[in-house]
Amino acid sequence: MRIKLFTILFTLYCSMHSLPVGNARAAEPVKKVYVFELNQEIFPAAWRLVKSAMDEAHRQNCEYVLIKLNTYGGALDMADSIRARLLNAKPTVIVWITQNAASAGALISLSCDSIYMSKGATIGAASVVNQNGEVMPDKYQSYMRGMMRSTAEQQNRDPRIAEGMVTPNNSLGGVADSGRIITLTASEAVKYNYCDGIAESTEEVLKQAHVDGYELIQHEESWLDRFISILLNPVVNGILLLIILGGLYFEFQHPGIGFPIIAAATAAILYFAPLYLDGLAEHWEILIFIIGLILIAIEIFVTPGFGVPGISGITLLITGLTLALIRNVNFDFSFTNPTQMLIALLRVILPLGTAFLLFIVFGKNLFNSRAMRGFVLSDTQAATLSYHDTRAQLNALVNQTGIAITVLRPAGQVEIASERYDAMAEGGMIVSGEAIRVVDVSGNTLVVRKVS
Repeated sequence: MRIKLFTILFTLYCSMHSLPVGNARAAEPVKKVYVFELNQEIFPAAWRLVKSAMDEAHRQNCEYVLIKLNTYGGALDMADSIRARLLNAKPTVIVWITQNAASAGALISLSCDSIYMSKGATIGAASVVNQNGEVMPDKYQSYMRGMMRSTAEQQNRDPRIAEGMVTPNNSLGGVADSGRIITLTASEAVKYNYCDGIAESTEEVLKQAHVDGYELIQHEESWLDRFISILLNPVVNGILLLIILGGLYFEFQHPGIGFPIIAAATAAILYFAPLYLDGLAEHWEILIFIIGLILIAIEIFVTPGFGVPGISGITLLITGLTLALIRNVNFDFSFTNPTQMLIALLRVILPLGTAFLLFIVFGKNLFNSRAMRGFVLSDTQAATLSYHDTRAQLNALVNQTGIAITVLRPAGQVEIASERYDAMAEGGMIVSGEAIRVVDVSGNTLVVRKVS
């Protein structure tokens, strides 16, 4: 009996220990590593990419996120948003700097749990500059220094070096570029604990980070994400602003619901929609913009002239466009620093100012171009208008009188001897129905004055 019992126990023991080792390892959970590239300037499109990637990594229960970074920097508010998201991320965040982590890129790198760099990569040079590359006053640098210090402290890195990446720090004896803005090479970053290792591939990064038995999950942007990212590009933003102002300007000069106002409305939708979807633009900011449009419409169609409705409308228009670029919660801007507000205002004012100057210089020729005549509607059908192309015919009209058949501010149309002509008002706006006198000819356009 004892022999049988011993035989049974021995057989069970051998069976348990004869299981393949590979099967036992297969039962171990595979570590998921979510990988995405951040190879662009840090603007709203970059923030949207990071947010989308981190959300997807969370949905797939990934233990690690690997960011392949190469950027010269960008907008401070977007970098701050990315910084906060990475610091509060549930997965372990690893950044691999393949070439550059300058300015905002340095802040983003410090926000990660581990930093790895390629041999030729650099990190640093995080001074706040304006759109012309000029260093901003110290009050703006102070805010950046504070963010860099606090981020370095949270990740157990020397905050003095982080501060030295923003402004010179003479107390850092022995540090590369001590006494100047700090930029570290890969080997220097390793020496000063600003890099956890030098690697040349994803596999090498994960090996040095002691991540084994992993599955790589590559981030893939949808066509909608790519389209929205294009619209969030500052250059595209500027073009949309030009179209908005241009459409309103042409409509202001040639009243009538035509191509200019449709183009302006379409550009406004393309401007606000991605900002709204991205959480930047709030309902009330869009409402401010719409109220501005309504006031401008009142100025054009109800109370011709350039008075309170027009000035108020333009002010609200610029306010809505600017605030839509600044992150806030229920009109609370307490956490928004002045640098972010200034950058947002410049991103709106510069394109609008450029467009305004272009319209002042070339506006008359644009109005008289054949292309614009085909697009812009006047108070009556374009087919009824007759245009006199020869200078001699127009010169014969000098000193003749007629009436304005549209508002001239300054461009519009007049009627002389039952014929309609393009005209420019001299000496102020002329209301539709007022008597006019031709005083000169400019190109194919009559220059007229109001008859007293």
